[in-house]
Amino acid sequence: MRYFFLLFFTFLGFTINAQQTDVVNFITAKAHLRVNPLDKGIGGHVVYSFDVLKNTDSIYIDAVNFERIGVELDGKIIEHYYEGKHIVIKQKFKKGKSHNLTIGYYAHPKQTLYFIGWQDENENNQVWSQGQGKYTSHWLPSFDDVNEKVIFKIIFNVDEDYDVISNGKRSITNAGVGRKDHLFIMQKPMSSYLVALAIGKYDKTIITSRSGVPIELYYYPEDSAKVEPTYRYTKQMFDFLEEEIGVAYPWQNYKQVPVQDFLYSGMENTSCTIFSDDFMIDNTSFIDKNYVNVNAHELAHQWFGDFVTAISGEHHWLQEGFATYYALLAERDIFGEDYYYNTLYDYYQELVAQDDAGQSTALLNPKSSSTTFYKKGAWVLHMLREKVGVEAFKTAVKNYLKNHAYKNVETNDFISEVETTSGQDLTNFVDKWLASDILLENEMIAALETNETTSFLLTMTTNPYLRFRKDSTDNYIPSSLVTQFPEGYYPIQVAVLEEVFTKPDYPTFNDLIKEAFQSDNIKLRQALAANMAKIPSEFKSDYETLLDDASYVTKEIALFNLWANVPQQRNNYLEKTKSIYGFNNYNVRLLWLALAIATPDYQADKTQEFYDEIVDYTDSHHPFQRRQNAFSYLNELGLFNNIALENLVQASQHHNWRFKSFAKELLQSLSENENYKSIISNLQNNQKE
Repeated sequence: MRYFFLLFFTFLGFTINAQQTDVVNFITAKAHLRVNPLDKGIGGHVVYSFDVLKNTDSIYIDAVNFERIGVELDGKIIEHYYEGKHIVIKQKFKKGKSHNLTIGYYAHPKQTLYFIGWQDENENNQVWSQGQGKYTSHWLPSFDDVNEKVIFKIIFNVDEDYDVISNGKRSITNAGVGRKDHLFIMQKPMSSYLVALAIGKYDKTIITSRSGVPIELYYYPEDSAKVEPTYRYTKQMFDFLEEEIGVAYPWQNYKQVPVQDFLYSGMENTSCTIFSDDFMIDNTSFIDKNYVNVNAHELAHQWFGDFVTAISGEHHWLQEGFATYYALLAERDIFGEDYYYNTLYDYYQELVAQDDAGQSTALLNPKSSSTTFYKKGAWVLHMLREKVGVEAFKTAVKNYLKNHAYKNVETNDFISEVETTSGQDLTNFVDKWLASDILLENEMIAALETNETTSFLLTMTTNPYLRFRKDSTDNYIPSSLVTQFPEGYYPIQVAVLEEVFTKPDYPTFNDLIKEAFQSDNIKLRQALAANMAKIPSEFKSDYETLLDDASYVTKEIALFNLWANVPQQRNNYLEKTKSIYGFNNYNVRLLWLALAIATPDYQADKTQEFYDEIVDYTDSHHPFQRRQNAFSYLNELGLFNNIALENLVQASQHHNWRFKSFAKELLQSLSENENYKSIISNLQNNQKE
């Protein structure tokens, strides 16, 4: 029997790997699912309607590591085959016929659907999904092939104390004692990887776009003060993109939901962006870390990625390159032309660094890096728009979207539209910018030189700004000296200041430093904080004012440097900053705790309390960014206790791969210390049990 099934699935592998969309067209999915967070499980049933396009003897649905499966075809129980990844139905399906396929199941997903908390009632318990790159088929029988687009209607049955957010329009009904059904209805087809689920305790505010689309902005009940700075410019960007793209927002509504320990910055699920709650910020955070770019990027994906979806990885830039470019256009509408070009300059530098490392790849290479797909993709669209003209470009984008609405696309679908509207043959452009791995630095530089800010920055890379002439007696000529910072966008002043610090003997060094301290530009003052690790006595008073800047980055740097440079005033600096926490990773608070512990005469009776607070931040009920910061400071202090080590061992199994890698590397390092080696080994063995 085992031999028979081996032969069957070996044969079937050809069918599964083929394009099922050529044979069968799945139209709708109607699911009723119960989510059981304490069990970390989900189950129920889903009914797929489909049309047969060609005669076939089998169809399949992707389903990974499901535990219980039952299948009905047109209301009759039928036999199915399941090897752990695909539910396969062997029947004689005739062209032109329509069917309903019902799948009942239960699963404990190992990925894609994540259960955060649920150990006790006091935690910020959540459930959330991440389908791209992980596949929705781990928790819902669905389609890993992005070319299979379905209209979803899903009911989620959950505890009545929790809110549920998913794709489309919602209605809520009671469903037994302590439970509620949340029904979500989509009106148009979408790829399965874009199915979203977020469960937690939320409040929301609703705004409306100029075109009448409701935009739901979710937040934790305790974060009401963070709503405005977090979602700042949302309506402006939504209205801008609808007008700039020329195609109305293609879904019923739009929702944005923060979640803890998310895998990425954000994910553009259809009509429902899920993003990292690390971007839930206060006013002070905004200058250094804000949600604007991620917000715009995921919103742009609602057209480029969700409305039209690339057929394969070879054309992935049609999603990420477009989302990056249109996000930048939206930001230009807010922050101006200099911001736009300065960001392109940053992308240029990142691409050059990649090229210098010998890692450049073609934009049409499915194995290209994110730098290529996102940053080079945006550059290609900038250069193409400049080449064919704004109107031809915008008309082409509009036609491209309308002609392929709710379908899948490849690069030629877009390029052919641009050729039609512009009347230009773009073969050479495609060969150079999309098909080649050669980075066209000279053409990028020429584009950047059209902007005053980026032209200045490019010039500084080869021609220092701080120069002067000398007379016949080898004395400098005063009129040739730079005595003040140039005007313009702030990166110009920052670049000049960074050059100042490389030339401490420059005749007007002190004057320029003094001018920078007197500036009200937070970024320029931040550059002062970062570049002045050793604080000259004549600038001590000026440097102390940095602690008052509305920037958590500046406060963190200034606190440490002042503590290190002026030991006699450490208590004063600690007292001044004792109530500042900083970003969501508590960058300032954790530094403060470490410095307070390292300052023997500062509140010595509370040293244990300070230490316990750091250890508490390593616990799993805190977001991983804060935990990582706490672990790092404990490592710097060399003060791990058993609780912190146990939390670190637990972190080494975390679902966020970056945090998991950090924890594993730190465990490896600590295991080389005889004081920790046996403790870590025992904790790891206990975890395996």
